[in-house]
Amino acid sequence: MSNPVIEAPPTAAAVTWQEGEVLARRASARHKRKRLALLVAGWAAMLGIWQVAAYYLPFGTLPNPLEVGAEMWDIVAGGALVSDLFASIAKTAVGFAVAGAIGAPVGYLMGRYNYWKAFFHDGVTVAGTIPALTYAVLSLIIFGLSDLGPVLAVALVSTPYVALNVAEGIRGVDQSLVKMSQAFGRSPRQIRREVFVPTIVPYVFAAIRMSFAVAWKVEALTEVFGGTNGVGFQIRNEYQLFNITGVIAWMGLFIVFMLLVERLVLRKLEQRVLAWRPDERAVQ
Repeated sequence: MSNPVIEAPPTAAAVTWQEGEVLARRASARHKRKRLALLVAGWAAMLGIWQVAAYYLPFGTLPNPLEVGAEMWDIVAGGALVSDLFASIAKTAVGFAVAGAIGAPVGYLMGRYNYWKAFFHDGVTVAGTIPALTYAVLSLIIFGLSDLGPVLAVALVSTPYVALNVAEGIRGVDQSLVKMSQAFGRSPRQIRREVFVPTIVPYVFAAIRMSFAVAWKVEALTEVFGGTNGVGFQIRNEYQLFNITGVIAWMGLFIVFMLLVERLVLRKLEQRVLAWRPDERAVQ
């Protein structure tokens, strides 16, 4: 009895690296178009729900999106946005700088040495669980009606995020790389620069992105309570005038700016800094 001849399945044609690059670019383009379509659909659904709610609620309770959009345009065209938005940006930036200057070294010590972790951990954890409203009120009590109140509030609410994320990044460093670097005679400074820093950079960006929204909210909240300028100050003025359209318009401008910073500044910066990582290159 003869054995049957088994034919091997045909092999796929080899793909050159140029063809692979073209296929990868096409797949990335399809992925971006899909994300854009879902983004537009999400915004359209949200605006549609808003329009329906404004239509069925009693007159004057909630303005519709077109009314708020017209008010936002009037604010921008009148020039009031530039000065107040710049004031809020400046106070938030200074608060973030203070948080980074304090939180990053504390996080490094917590992640690198167990006794510093024991020293800082409970205090940083408690500071991160305190409500943002408490920080806003505390800052106003300390500094009163001044620009230092929002700066302190932003620094207080952001520092725990930075410290905890940096500490987590330090603890995530592969210790075999550290030992190998030491075996090859690398100095502690070189190990910090070439092993620890590249590892903690993604955690630092995660801390910035997480604390950014919280810091903006507490900064605006502090201005609402006792600011003399800024977006929160304008929201309080519109509230005192019982102008719900103006309140939502300033909130909308606030949200638009936050989204622009998140998508056009933080995300692009993160992709550029982490371009060497395969997962980051795949989404570009």
